[in-house]
Amino acid sequence: MSMTRRHLLTMTAAIGLSCSAFGAFAADVLNVGSYPNNPPFEYKTAAGTFEGFEVDIANEAAKRAGMTTEIADYDFQALFAATTSGRIDVAISSITITKERLGSQSFTQPYYDSDMGVAIKEDSPLTGLKDLKGKIVGVLSGSTGEKWAMENKDQYGFGEVKGYNTQQEVMLDLGAGRVDGVVSDVPGMEFLFTKMKGFKVKERIKTGEQYGLMMTKDHPKLQALSDAIGSMKKDGTLAAIHKKWFGTDAPAGSSTVTEMPIPTP
Repeated sequence: MSMTRRHLLTMTAAIGLSCSAFGAFAADVLNVGSYPNNPPFEYKTAAGTFEGFEVDIANEAAKRAGMTTEIADYDFQALFAATTSGRIDVAISSITITKERLGSQSFTQPYYDSDMGVAIKEDSPLTGLKDLKGKIVGVLSGSTGEKWAMENKDQYGFGEVKGYNTQQEVMLDLGAGRVDGVVSDVPGMEFLFTKMKGFKVKERIKTGEQYGLMMTKDHPKLQALSDAIGSMKKDGTLAAIHKKWFGTDAPAGSSTVTEMPIPTP
């Protein structure tokens, strides 16, 4: 069959579109939002780049799914609106997987198990929750620490639950005596205490919390990224990242080393 010039032009255009599509796929970018001051999970360096446990996870998972990452900083509460609106694909900031959040968001399989704790000044006579009756408790606004404190306010008789935008702000107020205790995630607080001295987690609150990459609801890359995290668990990469940032081996049977399904509501 003879090929006309029109057919040749049509084929050339189709090939061009195909190549362009392949190029876009090869350079696919995963837009990640991150709270910029949550070490060792994520923090922004003086050079403007992001580092941390979850940064390494997001970068490696994206790489295994054939993507690169671009990470931008957001306040913690703003991350939820950013994924919902599609401004970002993924949010990282030690975000706990909850049934409420699964109503409007999607999460990859979990990769970290975390307890909450009560931080108090080291030299304070207060020893934990039982001593916070009538006292002011500081929390990170929008966090599960805030949710827990509000739900248990009457049980423990907290005088006030006071929200803050950053972990450093609430700890500075703890040091200044403007709050009496802080309820937040243990690993983030203990890492912060290596630099901000004079505080201690005096009581742990068992929660069964697990962290995952939070994504736009039913995001098309959800399965690929969750599978990538599963492969990182299987080949020991995730355990090595845990050791790098926490200085300890991930607990046996934890979500850091155990492959798990994508959470459902």
